[in-house]
Amino acid sequence: MDGLILAIDLGRFNSVLCWYEPATKRAVFRTAATTPADLRRELLRRPVNRVVVEACSPAGWVHDLCGEVGLACAVANTNGPAWQWRHVKRKTDRDDALKLARLAAIGELATVPVPPKPQREWKSLIGLRKRLVGERGRGQNRIRGLLAGQGLPAPLGNRAWTQAGLAGLHGLARPLAGCPAADLWRGEPAVLLERHRFLDGQLRTVEAALDTLAAAHPGVRLLTTIPGVGVRTAEVIAAYLGDGRRFRNADEVSAYAGLVPRQYQSGATDRRGRLTKRGPKVLRAALVECAWCSLRYNAWALATWRRLVGRGVGKKKAIVALARKPLVRCWGVLKHGRPWRAPAAA
Repeated sequence: MDGLILAIDLGRFNSVLCWYEPATKRAVFRTAATTPADLRRELLRRPVNRVVVEACSPAGWVHDLCGEVGLACAVANTNGPAWQWRHVKRKTDRDDALKLARLAAIGELATVPVPPKPQREWKSLIGLRKRLVGERGRGQNRIRGLLAGQGLPAPLGNRAWTQAGLAGLHGLARPLAGCPAADLWRGEPAVLLERHRFLDGQLRTVEAALDTLAAAHPGVRLLTTIPGVGVRTAEVIAAYLGDGRRFRNADEVSAYAGLVPRQYQSGATDRRGRLTKRGPKVLRAALVECAWCSLRYNAWALATWRRLVGRGVGKKKAIVALARKPLVRCWGVLKHGRPWRAPAAA
């Protein structure tokens, strides 16, 4: 492709800019602070045909900034083999920017779509909820470990964190400042239970905001018509898949979610390995968790899982295969924009 290319290696504080001319292969470098004001000035310094950046945290607002000044911006996917730096003698920010520009010049730059800012904020809030749930779960496991270390029965299941269960745990806890040296363990549950209440309150606030967004999103309303798909799973799928028409078939959707095996094929050799795990981790975790839960409440899912395990497939591999099925169903609903209709009985 003709025209001057501006490749930017984005950093947390400073970024390296490379103006690259494909015809002469001449490159000019410059360093600027990673701020909207400085990058806007650099974008307008010279007339360029397009801008390319790596997929990273600042890539979203940089992409929006390029749109504001009327420049086409491509965000590169750095997970491909072209970005491996294992066997090179030198790797610098200038090398990254120059490599980015050269790949864009020859048309070998693998790019990723950049969702609109409201969708990016929605995905960030979904990720915050997942982190809060994880922190709360780690605190609960720590309390169980403390009780087990003292020879006391550890609380099991979700009933331990109801009002009655928490009241029983508070009966064992004591303020840490008033615990004697031989009874310090009683002060740890008091601290952990206070943290549990704080995280629980934050989690309710985040979920209330997510419920408001989910109620107004047409994709979530369509996905919740599928049996076994709740609001929390539907919002993750709707936020990360976006417009279902951007995927051509079910294989592309599965590859995007990282639910396909690695493949090595050469001549008569064709090996399948572990999952690629190249897609969004939040989406993949939600689907796998949904698959595990479906074994308890969905007879069809349990029968499918047992059939796969009976054929010699490992239990975890069978769960991954089971997680792929609701993903494909959800993609079909989003693609066609129609509620779920159960297939007719044979």
